[in-house]
Amino acid sequence: MKAGDVAGLLTSRPLVDMMTAAEAMTLAGHGKRVTYSRKVFIPLTKLCRDVCHYCTFATTPAHVADAYLSPDEVLAIARAGVAAGCHEALFTLGDRPEERYSAARDALARLGHSSTLSYLAEMAELVLRETGLLPHLNPGLMNAADYAMLRPHAASMGIMLESSAESLCVRGGAHFGSPDKEPTRRLAAIAEAGHAKVPFTTGLLIGIGETRWDQIDALVAIRDLHRLHGHIQEVIIQNFRAKRGTRMATHQEPTLNDHLWAIAAARLILGPDMTIQAPPNLHDRVDLAPLIRAGVNDWGGVSPVTPDHVNPEAPWPHLEILEGATQAAGRRLTQRLAIGPRYALAAHDWAAPAIATQVLRAIDARGLPKLDDWAAGRGDAAPDLMVGKADGASAQFQSILDRAEGGERLSEGEIVTLFDAEGDDLAAIIMQADRLRRQTAGDTLSYAVNRNINYTNICLYKCGFCAFSKGSTKAMRGPAYRLDMAEVGRRAAEAWDRGATEVCLQGGIHPDYDGNTYLDVLRTVRQAAPDIHIHAFSPLEVTHGARTLGLLLEDYLAQLKSAGLSTLPGTAAEILDPEIRDIICADKVTANEWIEVMRVAHGIGLRSTATIMFGHVEQYRHWARHLLRIRALQEQTGGFTEFVPLPFVHMEAPIWRKGLARSGPSYRESVLMHAIARIVLHPVITNIQVSWVKMGPEGAAAILDAGANDMGGTLMDESITRAAGGVNGQEFGPAEMRALAASVGRPVRQRTTLYQDVPDRTATGFVAAQSED
Repeated sequence: MKAGDVAGLLTSRPLVDMMTAAEAMTLAGHGKRVTYSRKVFIPLTKLCRDVCHYCTFATTPAHVADAYLSPDEVLAIARAGVAAGCHEALFTLGDRPEERYSAARDALARLGHSSTLSYLAEMAELVLRETGLLPHLNPGLMNAADYAMLRPHAASMGIMLESSAESLCVRGGAHFGSPDKEPTRRLAAIAEAGHAKVPFTTGLLIGIGETRWDQIDALVAIRDLHRLHGHIQEVIIQNFRAKRGTRMATHQEPTLNDHLWAIAAARLILGPDMTIQAPPNLHDRVDLAPLIRAGVNDWGGVSPVTPDHVNPEAPWPHLEILEGATQAAGRRLTQRLAIGPRYALAAHDWAAPAIATQVLRAIDARGLPKLDDWAAGRGDAAPDLMVGKADGASAQFQSILDRAEGGERLSEGEIVTLFDAEGDDLAAIIMQADRLRRQTAGDTLSYAVNRNINYTNICLYKCGFCAFSKGSTKAMRGPAYRLDMAEVGRRAAEAWDRGATEVCLQGGIHPDYDGNTYLDVLRTVRQAAPDIHIHAFSPLEVTHGARTLGLLLEDYLAQLKSAGLSTLPGTAAEILDPEIRDIICADKVTANEWIEVMRVAHGIGLRSTATIMFGHVEQYRHWARHLLRIRALQEQTGGFTEFVPLPFVHMEAPIWRKGLARSGPSYRESVLMHAIARIVLHPVITNIQVSWVKMGPEGAAAILDAGANDMGGTLMDESITRAAGGVNGQEFGPAEMRALAASVGRPVRQRTTLYQDVPDRTATGFVAAQSED
């Protein structure tokens, strides 16, 4: 729709109707979240070749001691930002002052540069390297060469279109004498940012002499550029403020209703997914809630350190005030990075490699910053989980939870909504998960005494998340090994002697292995420990064995069962979605093949576990799809004994070391995965297991109050997580299991693999020396 057609629809529409429609679109696109960036402002230079009639930022050489901030001054501001918990460094500066002032040219020469943009590139790189703050650059008009020079050092950039009204550039207009404010030149610069794949911020400055038709025309121009390039990450609708000492000091400011109209128009023109921003310091606090209802979902950069150098008369509201105003509008305030969530999740498409790696390592599965310094398997103390009141959950959340409690299957979208929970909604999820756990599994916690036997770490496959496997017999990230059958048998017998009821056998896909190898492993273990439960072989190993012998899955699984196989581990599932498997394990079993192995195994009486390995490259929709596939198969077969969430341990994972994955899930996401699994899989899967290896004892304790009822196995020899950098140990014995249960005030029992009670065998166990891998 062209600008004229849009204007015809909007200019006659009552503001209240526009705001109602705009708010519905905002909620559809962003939910309750209103974001802001915690940043510092670095005014690299206040000199500018333009003379905008409303600006107090730009000045002349006579009014500044130095034309440019020095590197030391830049770093001092950035380091103060780091100390205050900032993530972004916003570089503000005038447009090419060296083309107007000899003082600027001379200062640049002393700094070793010929242009402001060249010096900006050096300072952005310095801040990024020395502090880790992500630079956002606002340097004015740029061409393709400028973007190419700056992109390696910036997470995002921006230029305000301000207006598409040519009339503002003639004598008497706000932009007269400012060549860089010509609308065609600014639109060309925005288009070049799209060609350069730069996440970009633009927007309007309303109330400087333009009409509402002009505002619509500018918004349609922005819409059309975004449709071409997909690079506009946010659009600012900023209201003009008259400032002393400017030519427009007596110009009438737009009213609140004027601002609300422009915001609502922006939302209706740009759609539900666009981020619409309004500065929170240019209105009274009581006016912030109406801005949200008009379509705002972002407050922009808020600095706890530096003032708004563009609007110095308007200090930033304290974050507590901003949070309160956001809550008053029924929304929640959430931090973001300089690069918007959608672009952060696709960082390698939208940022230079070094920037992309840093962004991925800083975010969760929503593209928002992880605000706690916790990682799975690293031995970190469990952080406080900021939850609200369970009885304060929104009506939307409560409706979803009520349906799940009744046993209904949720939709993908509803599950995604649950994973986005914070505050009161998060508290409601945790409470319901714990209540469902009590109803279906009781208060008694369970654990198994078992031993892991990983018989080889040599593997034909190259899964990006796996630090355990080795590609050959050469040492790669540690020594490669292959246990002989005698050692496998010895470890199984020793496990039985130490009180184990189960051995869990998994390994890499060795190039010399075929289906007979796995049959030999089973016979060896059964001979060494006739009464032990053999929990063995992922669907990848089963598929490999069947293919190498030319057998149907059903026939091969029957042979495995006859040779002593008792149950299957549900590993190799990772994320049951082709989009993600193509990234992390393209040559592995497909999602459909994994499901088929489990379907066939259940059909011949072999039960199995189910797992998910999360927190690497996937998003909430992929988690939802995975849970729904597990539920669907369980409804058909009833063969899963438990569901086991496995947070990604990133430290030594190849995909993380290459800068291609996130640093595992956040603590909030890890707790939610267990709780939501309980809710989504209710009532078809009774047991939800927490991994002490991944979560550590403190994290496991919290999850035992959030839906989990099982603490897993004692393991005796844990190898896979340790290879990925995990430090939570190789064994968590019965004494530790009982202590963990006591820490949450719950009774405990030892179980078999199939969740039956077992005789107390501790008198005979746990006395043999622990073997080495």
